[in-house]
Amino acid sequence: MGIYERKKREKENRRKEILRAARKVFSNKGFNASTMEEIALQAELSPGTLYLYFKNKEELHTFLSIEILKYLADEIQKVLSQDLSVENKIERFQDVFIDVYDYDSNILINLFHLQSGETLRNLSEDVLKQIKKYSALAHGAIIDVVKQGIDEGIFIDEHPVALADVLWASYAGIVLWVDSKRLLNDQKDFVKPTLKTAFRVIRKGLKKE
Repeated sequence: MGIYERKKREKENRRKEILRAARKVFSNKGFNASTMEEIALQAELSPGTLYLYFKNKEELHTFLSIEILKYLADEIQKVLSQDLSVENKIERFQDVFIDVYDYDSNILINLFHLQSGETLRNLSEDVLKQIKKYSALAHGAIIDVVKQGIDEGIFIDEHPVALADVLWASYAGIVLWVDSKRLLNDQKDFVKPTLKTAFRVIRKGLKKE
């Protein structure tokens, strides 16, 4: 390995260390209460070094959101490749959605905020490109499963993109709405049981009578 390749790998490893440290700090303190200095301390780096990789905590949080979107897309793609019926694949999507929520609910919530129309307009071209890429992989896999169910005569004959949008929008909407209810009313986290209820309704709605 040459000097250039070694330095490139070292830079990438340090970037990953910073992201891991940021996730830990954000999870413990929340986004608003966290500081770049605390993230630098967690990563065992100087604040100056941290700013060589990320210009502020907003950028750090955005890249964590891209990471969780990639993780979500990868897990959905795995379901697509499994030898399961279309109905079982839809059921597995529920498991993936809940697993990703458990992985880091705060970052997932930020991801859904990033995907709102107004926020997307303020993102850099590079960040927007990555969000488009992984969103297309996740959404495309759901479309493929829905289309397969339509072609097999199992699901209702509606546009597969529209049906996939219903499933994806239900996920995002439930995570954002139920979490906001929890924060406002100091209630327990009902996101997961609500997702399970939504999927029962969606599975019934997808099937032909």
